[in-house]
Amino acid sequence: MNMDQDLSKRRAMERSFEAISPFEFKNELISLAQKNQKKSTRVLLDAGRGNPNWIAASPREAFFALGQFAVSESRRVWNEGDLAGKPERKGAAERFRTYAKAHQDTPGMKLLEDIVEYGIKKQGFQEDEWVHELVDGIIGDNYPVPDRMLVRVEKVVHDFVLQELCQNDKSVGTFDLFAVEGATAAMCYIFDSLLENYLLNRGDKVAIMVPIFPPYVEIPSLARYAFDVVEIKATARDAAGNHTWQYPESELDKLKDPEIKALFLVNPSNPPSVALAPESTEYILDIVQNHNPNLMIISDDVYSTFVDEFRSLMADVPANTIGVYSFSKYFGVTGWRLGVIAVHQENIFDRLLRELPKDKHDILHARYSSMTQHPDDVRFIDRIVADSRQVALNHTAGLSTPQQVQMALFCAFALLDQENRYKQLTKDICHRRMKLLYDGLGLPYPDLPLDADYYTEFDLEVWSNQYYGREFTDYLKANYEPIDILFRLAENSGIVLLNGGGFHGPTWSIRCSLANLDDDSYSEIGRDLHKALEGYVREWKSSKGSNA
Repeated sequence: MNMDQDLSKRRAMERSFEAISPFEFKNELISLAQKNQKKSTRVLLDAGRGNPNWIAASPREAFFALGQFAVSESRRVWNEGDLAGKPERKGAAERFRTYAKAHQDTPGMKLLEDIVEYGIKKQGFQEDEWVHELVDGIIGDNYPVPDRMLVRVEKVVHDFVLQELCQNDKSVGTFDLFAVEGATAAMCYIFDSLLENYLLNRGDKVAIMVPIFPPYVEIPSLARYAFDVVEIKATARDAAGNHTWQYPESELDKLKDPEIKALFLVNPSNPPSVALAPESTEYILDIVQNHNPNLMIISDDVYSTFVDEFRSLMADVPANTIGVYSFSKYFGVTGWRLGVIAVHQENIFDRLLRELPKDKHDILHARYSSMTQHPDDVRFIDRIVADSRQVALNHTAGLSTPQQVQMALFCAFALLDQENRYKQLTKDICHRRMKLLYDGLGLPYPDLPLDADYYTEFDLEVWSNQYYGREFTDYLKANYEPIDILFRLAENSGIVLLNGGGFHGPTWSIRCSLANLDDDSYSEIGRDLHKALEGYVREWKSSKGSNA
């Protein structure tokens, strides 16, 4: 087989991967990188996945300290060796104070005391009720009651959501929260409930702001939904032609179409990792008020804490917006599966349910009749809870209580950290790694407004145009597939990055997570990426010489 046949075979193989999810494609790259690892002394560097390599240690220590107290509370009631009883509510707060005083050297105990006092003094919880909810919750001996979320845990998490997603703007009002198994579960539950309740119907037109986490595009294409997807593209550029990853009004104007029933977005975006500009939020608000008042917005704000002065659409378009927040990135808890769905108490979802035609009302009346004598009055947030357990199992719905307690401890920890020490540490990590990557690339640091720096999306086409001109870009496109560089990095350097096109971003862009590797790795990735890019340049110059 000659060189041209080898190249043709390689390009065909690369094209076959462009249609699959970048997260599935990553497995092929990891396999190639592992082969490189066996042939060299280099360590595999997988910057394809976004779980951070840091954890919030202090609230975990508080969790385990609480667990020890909770077991002592159980043994106090009934103790037969391996068997203990159910913790008692009466006197729980006083017993906790006595226990805490005797265990001051236990890691996390001081924070746990502060969290208990926060609930009593700041939230106004009755002290025995609060301590018992934490103790019984971490023991996990009861079903979640209420199924949507434990009462006091919800209030603590609500304060956190208001602080981090709404700039602590109390005028926004109150959200009802549903504790779920991370943003992944939230997505599944929301899509299903919108469909089951006829708020979206198979084949409806929906808008998705891209680039975006691929499942938000992949789920609507499933036969169950078959939505007509309109992409709202982040095509804005600065004066130098660089991406700002913002949305021009010409793209946002698509939302004026009243046939578009829902808008899905990740804010800050994934992978550009840039928050929606305030002027875009104002423009969307105007569209909702004057053109498309029934637009349902689903905003996934998992990266919000990495952006200064972040403000979610939840704060500015609260009645129309379902908020989704995952604790996985900020607190380093991808394995815990912690997230919340937030729906404002005054919302269009409940209104749209009331306005459904009679035939749909009758179907839904029957669907939820096993839950209550008044199924028509079941709010949308509670329908999501019921639908998450096929309605019939609503009585056993809800996130496990130990998970909810850990969630509350994370939130209380952040609320008590008034100087934002922990938040600044996590932001510094991302900004530092971004600089190391671009220093390695030999390119200026793309210091964008509203940039989280949790990921970066590097557009090869912009790079080639700016540094070598259109002729080189045309050569690159004519001779290589967009994912060729990913194969080169995996085969030659043991580095795994993802294709930006798989996130519905620019076809020639690549995505790098800045969260999951040590700092030095990003300098190495930058240098090896620079080396790979220069390889294309040498090939282009060589081809020009041979054609001269």
